[in-house]
Amino acid sequence: MNPSVMMTGTDFLSVLRAEGFDFFTGVPCSLVKSLIARLEDGGGYIPETREDAAVGLAAGAYMAGKQPVVIMQNSALGVCLNALASLSLIYDLPCLLLVTWRGYQGKDAPEHLIMGDISPRLFETVGIPHRVLRAETATQAAGWAAQTLRQTKKPVALLLPPGVLA
Repeated sequence: MNPSVMMTGTDFLSVLRAEGFDFFTGVPCSLVKSLIARLEDGGGYIPETREDAAVGLAAGAYMAGKQPVVIMQNSALGVCLNALASLSLIYDLPCLLLVTWRGYQGKDAPEHLIMGDISPRLFETVGIPHRVLRAETATQAAGWAAQTLRQTKKPVALLLPPGVLA
């Protein structure tokens, strides 16, 4: 990733909103702090203490007519795989999983390295379509995510490596 190619949280939020995403929940991560700050300023973010609870909240938001986004670290995939598999996937409750990719390319604190290595494979194993988010292709990635979740009625994921959001 070229660190000179970054986007602000405000710009990324505009991209997501342009694709119809209008409900945001999750557990914060420093890689998305500018996005979380922008959401908190605008009152559009409901923080959760656990990622599986955020998946449940997103399911309810979808049933209420919203297009939800769940924000989490990739380390949280282990926490919420059951909620995704036994709720979202089988009951057709789509949401965008915006997953920060800690341990990306083997760089991070030791506790992030294994999950960093296996995150794409976890999505493949559970059957959640995913893409890697890049600042220069964020609009296309958000469009793909919105179209895919509308067509499949299933969760989709964008993996967010370090250095994408300023």
